[in-house]
Amino acid sequence: MKLQTQIPLSRANDGIDYDSRLLLLGSCFAENIGDKFGYYKFQSLVNPFGILYQSMAIRNFVKKVVSGQEFLDDHMLSSGDQWQCLDVHSDLGRSTKNETLEAIENATKKADHWLQGLTHAVITLGTAWAYEYRPTYSIVANCHKLPQSNFNKLLLDPVTITASLLETISLLKKRSPRVKVILTISPVRHLKDGFLENQRSKANLITAVHEVLENSPGTAYFPAYEIMMDELRDYRFYDTDMVHPNQLAIDYIWEKFASVWIATESMAVMEKVVAVQNGLNHRPFNPESPKHQEFLKTLDQKITYLQKEYPFMKF
Repeated sequence: MKLQTQIPLSRANDGIDYDSRLLLLGSCFAENIGDKFGYYKFQSLVNPFGILYQSMAIRNFVKKVVSGQEFLDDHMLSSGDQWQCLDVHSDLGRSTKNETLEAIENATKKADHWLQGLTHAVITLGTAWAYEYRPTYSIVANCHKLPQSNFNKLLLDPVTITASLLETISLLKKRSPRVKVILTISPVRHLKDGFLENQRSKANLITAVHEVLENSPGTAYFPAYEIMMDELRDYRFYDTDMVHPNQLAIDYIWEKFASVWIATESMAVMEKVVAVQNGLNHRPFNPESPKHQEFLKTLDQKITYLQKEYPFMKF
């Protein structure tokens, strides 16, 4: 019997090009892919509220941006020397409550502006485990290292995950009718929950995502989790913590993603961007030499050309 060694992928008809406007939401793997889009100078916004691991937190973010839903004041807490909001990542924490609220509102406005003309949204689910804040009986995005006694740990079932994803997609399409939503599951193993618990979590995510695909025409799926588990099934593709994919794995999965989702005509532009990035990272032996001055002149010409064609590019 011949084993299938690679997951079959087919090129998307509505690929991402340099006119596209992208929003990436979800786990830290969303940030890995977001870094790639940033490196190649695509128009992208990654996790305005910080990393969000589960579907309810992602839904609450989109609901706040699109529908103006306010977070509960009871979810604003002083943690250590900072004020934090349980509905966002600690990146938005500040030294006072008002400063934290201002940071959240600034992130909301930025996301609201970005949704205008949005063409693609990539949503990466990290886990089905969630935390319910006991005083409000609400699912929150982040515990901010508060005492465990304040929370109930819950495993979101496929029905709940499906409903939250469908609502998220509906809200995005309400603001940006032509947006293409791409779902994916993070290959990061959440072993802090336990080995068996991580498998239960991923199983619920997989079940829910495929239920969404059957009930949301036009929504797509990219198998990042499956590529990691089935094509890169070796610890040499993991970071030193043996949990996160290392750079080799991230690059491999990105290449697979690009082969499906990046429009063919944009590949040549990406190569030009790489040439500029390599030039900017070049460290000469003699910065004052005529040869290096000529190199800088050529590099400046390449940047000028790209910025003339794509004014949003910043190097």
